[in-house]
Amino acid sequence: MGEYEEQRRRLVELLVEEGALFDEYAQRAMLRVPREEFVPEHLRHMAYIDEPLPIGHGQTISAPSMVAIMTSHLKARPGHKVLEIGTGSGYQAAILAEIVGDEGHVYTVERIPELAETARRNLERTGYAKRVTVIVGDGSQGYREKAPYDRIIVTASSPDIPRPLIEQLKPGGILVIPVGDRYMQRLYIVYKDKHGSLRIEKGVYCLFVPLIGKYGWTA
Repeated sequence: MGEYEEQRRRLVELLVEEGALFDEYAQRAMLRVPREEFVPEHLRHMAYIDEPLPIGHGQTISAPSMVAIMTSHLKARPGHKVLEIGTGSGYQAAILAEIVGDEGHVYTVERIPELAETARRNLERTGYAKRVTVIVGDGSQGYREKAPYDRIIVTASSPDIPRPLIEQLKPGGILVIPVGDRYMQRLYIVYKDKHGSLRIEKGVYCLFVPLIGKYGWTA
């Protein structure tokens, strides 16, 4: 087992022990996806420290514990069609692609073209490109072209739950999003029942970069 693989295994074990990683599909995916391939090269030695890391353009790759918590709450499964808002370097999209498999697909929206291109290269290099479509656009408006989605995950903070995302979520679907002000948010886990009614559970407090767009924050 190589250096990174051993670091990855130890981190996943710690996240399970701490209760951050409580979904078996998320656990398997985090064991398989090489986070070191999604951080800047000069920060690879920090890939398995439980901290967010800068990826350029004022954006970050989330701390592994936050990825674990959000992915566990999302409960993505093989064959699901998933929408991610906030591609960043592509790591969360790779985790989801690992879960949904060849029968599913991940659509991920990034507003910064340079980051979208970096994510595409990262996903290609790690073998997930066929399962992930990277779109440049306003993520607060979702991606109506491929709606509805079994699961939606937002990796940027919003003052409220964007209405288009609720509309694009399938009945029976789950949406995970950090909601709050620019300085502190709380993770919302939104369940949409078969009749279209919503139930919201509030999870951990967190801090994300802002969701910029029509239904998020202004720049």
